[in-house]
Amino acid sequence: MGGMAPETTPYAQMGGAEFFAALVHHFYAGVAADPVLRAMYPEEDLAPAERRLRLFLTQYWGGPTTYSEERGHPRLRMRHNPFVIDDHARDRWLDHMRAALDTTMVEQGLDPALEQQLWSYLVGAAIAMVNAAPADSPAGLTMHQEPQ
Repeated sequence: MGGMAPETTPYAQMGGAEFFAALVHHFYAGVAADPVLRAMYPEEDLAPAERRLRLFLTQYWGGPTTYSEERGHPRLRMRHNPFVIDDHARDRWLDHMRAALDTTMVEQGLDPALEQQLWSYLVGAAIAMVNAAPADSPAGLTMHQEPQ
């Protein structure tokens, strides 16, 4: 086997608990001040939502599996279904996440390859959560109609 260290997880390479706590905290500071997104959080306090996202990202990138132990399978689309998420909401979410990631990288540094991997995942996840067309688009008007 030689003296090679075991391959570390992306979670560890990114900075572990400290990195993800900072990223998610900066993100929710943005959400708190955003009327579009803030309206989607029924809780008076954003701390429970902040904790859920932190635990989810921690687990996804190879850290402790507290999220699944507490909540079971992530089922992200199902959990987001009660909320109307259109392209505008997705873009606002990504704007706040991008700002949070930039701030966290300045504070803690992050390998650019890992940053790219993380950002690609976040963009893909945000796109996957969209569940509504804009009201003024033809898709929004015809989505539930039978074809003629």
